[in-house]
Amino acid sequence: MLNISGIFKNKTPNFKRLAKFGFTELNACFTYSKKLDGTEFDITVKVSKDGEIHVRVTDSETGEEYVLVHLLDVSGGFVTGVILACEDVLQEIADSCFDTDVFKSSQTRRVLEYAKEKYKMFPEFLWEKFDDNAVLRRQDTKKWIVVLLTVSRRKLGLDSDEIAEVIDLRGEPQEIARLIDNSLYFGGYHMNKKHWYTICLDETVPDEELFERIDKSFELAKKK
Repeated sequence: MLNISGIFKNKTPNFKRLAKFGFTELNACFTYSKKLDGTEFDITVKVSKDGEIHVRVTDSETGEEYVLVHLLDVSGGFVTGVILACEDVLQEIADSCFDTDVFKSSQTRRVLEYAKEKYKMFPEFLWEKFDDNAVLRRQDTKKWIVVLLTVSRRKLGLDSDEIAEVIDLRGEPQEIARLIDNSLYFGGYHMNKKHWYTICLDETVPDEELFERIDKSFELAKKK
């Protein structure tokens, strides 16, 4: 069965990118069709203005719908091959045309926008069991610049069970030792505390300073 919900989990359509990708708009619905590689089927993907996604697979010659891709407990190499070809297309659409909508903090969203505009870095969700955590990395060295996490404040040593969005950043050991006050700046959560530190993305540290620290983290991840 096509894993549509899994591929588009926590994602919202970016309609400008849908159009650039090749979707056409008609009656408040964006539609894209192509032939599936290595098959005799076509896939049609429709995205509505409210973000609903519909996928239809049809025989290229007859136009008859191939419904097996939507059924549970189907098996066999042929139908599996069609499903995998469909999911390749859907994953490309998700990566190219949708924004990830996991983080709710306004400051986290501004961090993501800054990283995208200045460094063309986008969040990567590497851990299936922790899909509310992400990393941003340099494209040349592939080293992590930023780790974005959703954690209980108590895990940072604060007297609260409130969930917070936090950022881990690279730093030089001497600077980190001066910074850590366990109020605004914390030892790197789940990271090497000698080289990483953590900030809550709750406006306690202003954007200007935060962006400067992202720039510094970026520089520290360059090739040596």
